[in-house]
Amino acid sequence: MIEFDPRHRIWLLSTPTTAYALRLDEDGTPRHVHWGRPLTLEQAAAVPRFRDPADSSFEHPRADGAELPVAGFGPSALQVRFPDGGQEIEWRYDGHTVDGGHLFSHLTIRLHDRLHPLAAELHYRVHEDSDVLERWTVLRHTGEDAPLELLRVDAASWGVPLLAGYRLSHVTGAWSSEFRLRREAVPGGETVLTSRRGVSGHHTNPWIMIDGGGADEEHGEVWSSALAWSGSWRITLHRSPAERLCWSGGFGHEGVTWRLEPGESLETPVFAGLYRPDGFGGTSRSWHDYIARHVLPAGSELRPVVYNSWEATGWAVTEDGQKDLAALAAEVGAELFVMDDGWFGARDSDEAGLGDWAPNPGKFPAGLHGLIAEVHRLGMRFGIWVEPEMVNPDSDLYRAHPDWVLHQPDRRRTLLRNQLVLDFGRPEVVAWAHDWLDRLVRDHEIDFLKWDMNRAFTEAGRPGSSDPGRVWIDHVRGVYEVMDRLRADHPRLRIEACAGGGGRVDLGVLRRTDEAWTSDNTDAADRIAIQHGYGQIYPTRTMAAWVTDSPHFLTGRDLPLRFRFHVAMAGVLGVGGDLTRWSAAERREAAELVALYKEIRPVVQHGVHHRLGEPPLTGAQYVADGRVVVLAWRRSSPFGAPPVPLRLRALDPGARYRDEDTGTVHHGAVLMAHGLPLELPGTDYASALVRLTRIT
Repeated sequence: MIEFDPRHRIWLLSTPTTAYALRLDEDGTPRHVHWGRPLTLEQAAAVPRFRDPADSSFEHPRADGAELPVAGFGPSALQVRFPDGGQEIEWRYDGHTVDGGHLFSHLTIRLHDRLHPLAAELHYRVHEDSDVLERWTVLRHTGEDAPLELLRVDAASWGVPLLAGYRLSHVTGAWSSEFRLRREAVPGGETVLTSRRGVSGHHTNPWIMIDGGGADEEHGEVWSSALAWSGSWRITLHRSPAERLCWSGGFGHEGVTWRLEPGESLETPVFAGLYRPDGFGGTSRSWHDYIARHVLPAGSELRPVVYNSWEATGWAVTEDGQKDLAALAAEVGAELFVMDDGWFGARDSDEAGLGDWAPNPGKFPAGLHGLIAEVHRLGMRFGIWVEPEMVNPDSDLYRAHPDWVLHQPDRRRTLLRNQLVLDFGRPEVVAWAHDWLDRLVRDHEIDFLKWDMNRAFTEAGRPGSSDPGRVWIDHVRGVYEVMDRLRADHPRLRIEACAGGGGRVDLGVLRRTDEAWTSDNTDAADRIAIQHGYGQIYPTRTMAAWVTDSPHFLTGRDLPLRFRFHVAMAGVLGVGGDLTRWSAAERREAAELVALYKEIRPVVQHGVHHRLGEPPLTGAQYVADGRVVVLAWRRSSPFGAPPVPLRLRALDPGARYRDEDTGTVHHGAVLMAHGLPLELPGTDYASALVRLTRIT
């Protein structure tokens, strides 16, 4: 619901359990008033305006609390260079509109600059079933002459109340070590989180959480925001000398500009925000619910158990070899067989073939139809790996169109993984990509695309363009366009987002895909931390998790099969090992565990997720429709350490719960106060799966 008080010029946006308020100041600037617990419009008008206690002439009088900062001594969310060289912006208010219905409400505040042909719209959208507030900005050149140079265009700026301290939660990492959760005090001045690589990134991810330093999993106020953008991005936090904390975020990074031509508009991605009073767990669960309801294209579906052939074959793909793997995959219970890299062009290594998307005639003499028919006969759906944004110089496509790649005139073309990046900002590249993908899906009854992207941008330019900075934004929009068209043309098609693992996971790509490849590192011991960080924002139903071979190819770590399964069962279960090397006993055990996963899948994928415990014993709890699933993992077993049971959450204290495997009946109050008794072997890498059903 959205209300407006014309007397105090205050807007109040109410979600099911929170409120957000902003005020139009005398100088025409929309300024933040409140973000937190519910308020009435009258109460919002009574919130005192912030005053800098120092009252210093070295602080800007219009710097504090702007919804889209354009002035002051902190970072600006919007920077524009006008034709006369000036950069100052002075807003004038043009009115507002509220539209929507019983499912959502949408506020648009219209502004224009007092002197220059620049208009802005600040957009706010709330849903009747979510506490997440969606915000974005639209700029428009209202003149007829010279272009405007956009130096920075963030989607939104957020601020929190004065707190005794500020703590930042975010994730960091690297390839095969993504989503490592970090919590640290916010220093004075500016803190920048960014990706300059053309994707949302392995090294960080476009979301943050802020608390006062005392929040835990279930208690304390937490403010968070997440950007719906799959390219380079930047979030800048500013802790002012007056101890106010605000941050803004959007696409691009420093040095990227956009020429806004007369009559042209630029719309930013959504930068969504959420306030929760119930700690990091409550924050995560609210994001999970929002993503399932309002981001994912098919969020109500259960994701299938996948088998992927990559670790079994690498590039040594043959039709007979894939059929043999498909038979074994069906034996262990896979529902979707995905053939990975190596099926097309001259693809016998990473040195050639990318861009030539026709089946290799030596590997598939009669095309793909025989393999696909066999996969379907075995009762599985068929999926295939593609990397549409990339090309090897050793390919027919590159020899025909060397100008299609991102490059700078007269500069070297840096090879990473022996490949270059196709410029998806070019209409001809987008048309080519959609054409071959559309034919591939249509002509081969393909159910699933694993869309990969295996290198960062370098020499990102477009020779001959008067506005080369556009490539950073246009490329992502081109990828979105192809995905959107494929889904519209093929409603049954499902897509997995992948970029060398978790290099492109964000709300933008999840609007167009069904799951994300979390990391190329499938070592179960490492995956516990990776999946823990992933789940801070993104829901279980999107988190692909495979069981692969042991010892692990990256770490050399040898782990029990059951432990590997129990970790992967905390997400969208898949199998990616070389099943031809698994013993018959291992395949039988795998089939039993896959069958068990299918039984608990509705609870794990669509239930409410609670994180449990602290190392060395951690776990995940899922609750749905009176059923409770607990997965517990212990990486190490120190000698003499007393067992610490996992205390469950969100149960009915007056109810009783029966263990479906042992028949033991537990009281809800006891499970929450004293924990779930677990009988784990006294060894490293022990795990357990417990299923409880409410009986009273």
